Amino acid sequence: MITDTHKPLAKPPLEGYYSRTIAYLCVALTFSAVLVERGHQLAYLISILYALAYPQLAHLISRKVPPQHSTTKRLTLLALDAVHTGGFMAVLGFTVVPSLVFFLLVGFSCLIAGGSTYLIAGSLLTIAGALLGAAAFQPQLVFASSNLVTLVSLISGGFFLLIVAAFVHRQGRHLEQAQQQLQREQEKTSRLAANLSKYLSPQVWESIFSGKRSARLETRRKKLTVFFSDIRGFTELAEELEAEALTDLLNNYLDEMSRIALQYGGTIDKFVGDCVMVFFGDPSTRGAKQDAEAAVSMAIAMRKHMKVLRQQWRSRGITKPLEIRMGLSTGYCTVGNFGTATRMDYTIIGREVNLASRLEGAADAGEILISHETYSLVKELIMCRDKGQISVKGFSRPVQIYEVVGLRRELGAAPTYVEHELTGFSMYLDTTHVRNYDKEQIIKALEQAARKLRDKVIV
Repeated sequence: MITDTHKPLAKPPLEGYYSRTIAYLCVALTFSAVLVERGHQLAYLISILYALAYPQLAHLISRKVPPQHSTTKRLTLLALDAVHTGGFMAVLGFTVVPSLVFFLLVGFSCLIAGGSTYLIAGSLLTIAGALLGAAAFQPQLVFASSNLVTLVSLISGGFFLLIVAAFVHRQGRHLEQAQQQLQREQEKTSRLAANLSKYLSPQVWESIFSGKRSARLETRRKKLTVFFSDIRGFTELAEELEAEALTDLLNNYLDEMSRIALQYGGTIDKFVGDCVMVFFGDPSTRGAKQDAEAAVSMAIAMRKHMKVLRQQWRSRGITKPLEIRMGLSTGYCTVGNFGTATRMDYTIIGREVNLASRLEGAADAGEILISHETYSLVKELIMCRDKGQISVKGFSRPVQIYEVVGLRRELGAAPTYVEHELTGFSMYLDTTHVRNYDKEQIIKALEQAARKLRDKVIV
């Protein structure tokens, strides 16, 4: 006769057992009232005993059903409740008030269990049960009911609805608490993920969380362009500055260089003091040629930005000019997770890594040195100067290297930038990055500087 108030969170089988027991108790009480009114009849006695015994029997049997079949079990019990409801109605001779109460109870249960679809299915099964009951018992139709039967059926039915409503309310509270807990866990996970993401390059982090990469010890061979840079004169500066000032300067430098690296699609491997290691071609690649062009373009952008940083550092009292030097090499490297099962490092190893590091060490202040392989990929986009061959530690033969001059499009008849630096004077102007609404302000600043210089008597 009733139902299952299905609850996925807190002991749904037990609540289904309680609500079903109360519903069948409602049936037993109604038949008891009919028994008092119409006298002792075997069909009524059997119905009372069955209504009291069935929920216990159903509970014992359902406990033996494997958890993976819980949905099938729930639907089967609900279907039997509907069929029983029809049978009880038939035994009562379709007495109007008790029959309506029984029908409403099973309909209420079906709505809670699965909505309108379950309600329609439950109604059809109730009708089927009524027809089977009518055929089996051939009851005498008694549409009207006494005050006692009406009162008992209404009170017991109302009691059942109150109990089920209490179950539903409790389920709603548990669901709300579970959602709040889930939201707190999601927020905590998001905060942890945001904090952990700062220890990995964004590309690596995204590939792991998207499932493209797995956190296990594995490597592969890929053609990459490797970049190394450091600040010329940083060691001497570290001896002069206080630790706090040096930390602020270094963090400012690394932040700016990282921003440029990510802008050009580089994967930041590591920072070692003022040294930056970046590689292009993994986890995502646009092809060896495009990766190499992006890497060298990034190096040029970093060199340009150092002029801006030097001006900022001068305003903070750091007068010693700091220059960046860079080295790049292209070739096949081994890339992936290195380390142990409990502590991994996503990095690259190979000949080209060593070569890029050696080129960076051989470069002069403000110089970008690249290998022949890199040059062959970028020469159409980048203007380079042949530097001949040099002996590189760890390599048995001399290595052909090139110095990066700049982007070809910026070295034509009308270059997009102007730069000049002398004692007491430093200027770097890149017209491609000047915003239209800043143009007049820049012109005024240049004119003011020119007037001050003309009026100043220099001895």
